[in-house]
Order: sequence, then structure tokens, then C-alpha cells
Amino acid sequence: MNRLSEQKQASVLSLLVEGNSIRSTERITGIHRDTIMRLLVRSGEKAAKILDSKMRNLSCSYVQLDELWCFVQKKRKAVNALGIENPFIGDQWVFCAIDAETKAIIDYVVGKRNLELSDRIMEGLRDRITNRFQLSSDAFQPYRLSAYRYLGGECDYGQVIKSYGGVERGQEARYSPPKILSVTIRPVMGNPDYRHISTSYIERQNLTIRMQSRRFTRLTNGFSKKLENLQAAVSLHFFHYNFMRVHRSLRCTPAMAQGVSGSIWTWEDFFAGERTRERLAA
Repeated sequence: MNRLSEQKQASVLSLLVEGNSIRSTERITGIHRDTIMRLLVRSGEKAAKILDSKMRNLSCSYVQLDELWCFVQKKRKAVNALGIENPFIGDQWVFCAIDAETKAIIDYVVGKRNLELSDRIMEGLRDRITNRFQLSSDAFQPYRLSAYRYLGGECDYGQVIKSYGGVERGQEARYSPPKILSVTIRPVMGNPDYRHISTSYIERQNLTIRMQSRRFTRLTNGFSKKLENLQAAVSLHFFHYNFMRVHRSLRCTPAMAQGVSGSIWTWEDFFAGERTRERLAA
């Protein structure tokens, strides 16, 4: 990987963030898939550090929170059949929070869908947002406890509760989502504005992830084989989304709209920090 020029590295990363799989990227670029994977993990770790350092001291009015399902190696049913408990394989979830106005990804965590990850995302919101804000989410039960624990008195919180109909039998049921029977708005904490209790933007972001990252495509063999690889791909996606991809309605990147970046980043900007550290080390 160290022998790849920055131009080739940029080509590989561009293909990955546009939804290509590891093997399709190998076929397009002629670079071995093991080299591509090492580049992905290394770049994902760097992207995570940039996001962690840049996405702080934010001013947000309306924040939306949701979880996105995927899996590593095997789905939950196959893991349960083996009779093992391993946090690194099976169903995994991406908890993600978005600023409804600037469309910036404020924070995210990857892991099991439990109270621990709920605590981590709420703690991240507390540490990154400086003003009082309104939070919206679905009815995932641990959110209530985590919100009171980390955001009590600092935000207004409401939930969108959706009631689904039974899953129809037949082949169509594998591809079609269940029918929504009703949607209920429920205030949870503070004094939320009912007009802004919504999860529409974060649900649209979930679609963006599925379209731009091959690992989230349904009914594919491009799923993650290691949790480390999944985390790296998620971090790289959110970095590209926040700092490099121009949002059509904003006409700038979400990071620029949020005020944490003054220009559209390029891959050269992404590599620049690494070159600086190498010079200092020498």
C-alpha cells in the first residue's frame, strides 16, 4: 500500500465511497484486493480521527437520530444456530445523528443495538453540541434512559412512533418493507416543537449509506467480514459525505454549512496531514 501513489490511492478511495465493492475496485484499478483493504482500514481510521476532531463545538437547532442495520460474517439467525456469543460478528448497527438544517453528520457509533451504544451516541451529542437543541428519534427504548442520563435539561426530545402491519407472505415480502399503519408523535423530554419532531432526514441518510457503501446493499455477498473493516468503511463514508460531497440543496458540503470547513476537501487535503506527520517524524 505504501508504494501506491497518492493519485492511485485517491482513485481507489473514490471508487469505494461511490459504492463499489473491493473486488470491483480491484478489477477497475488493477490493484490487489488485499492492498485495497489495507488502504481502506488505514484511511477509515484517519477519517474517524478527522471527524472526531472537526465535528465539535457545533451549533444545531434540530437533530435527528436513527439506527441502520447490517451484519458482519453472519446474520443473527446463523450466529444463534452456532450457539456462540461474539460481539464482533452477527448483526451490527450504525447509530447516526444528523443536523436537520445543515445535513451534517454530527456523530456516529457502530456495534450492537443496545444501551451501551445508545449511551455513546447521546454522550457524543452532549460533547459536540454547544447550545440547547431539539432531538428526534424513533421509539428505541434505551434512547429515553440515555437521553435523561446525558442530555437531561440540555435538550428538548420527541419520538416518532411508527406502527407496522404484518409481513405478507410470498417472495415480495423479502424485498418490500412492511406497511405503515400509523405514525404517532410523542414528547419525551423538555418542550419539543411538534412541527420538528421528525426522522425524515436521517432516514434519507440511511438510504444514502446503502447506495454509497457496498457493504450495506441488501442480498449481496459484499458484506463485511470483519467489524474493523465495517467501522473503517462507515468512517470513510461519513468523512466523504461531510467534507467532500456537495449537497445539492445546500450547494456546499455539510461541513461548510455547519462552519467547520471553509472549502470543499479533496483527497490531496485528506493526505496532507499524513505527509506533515511524516516530515515531523523524519
